[in-house]
Amino acid sequence: MRYRAVIDLNTATADQLDTIPQLRGHGFEIVRYREDRGRFDAVRQLEEVPGLAGKVDGVEEALTTG
Repeated sequence: MRYRAVIDLNTATADQLDTIPQLRGHGFEIVRYREDRGRFDAVRQLEEVPGLAGKVDGVEEALTTG
């Protein structure tokens, strides 16, 4: 799937993250995880966010870590 814009995982709002189909409904958890643990160094760290393990395949082309 092609995305129009690449979203920075470290600065995105929950609403922005929810625009990615695989992340829809998890934006709040991602932002909270980032606030608690600090910046993401790699997109694959999304697997550590509660509820996202095994659900983030294919999001690499939509996200960056700045």
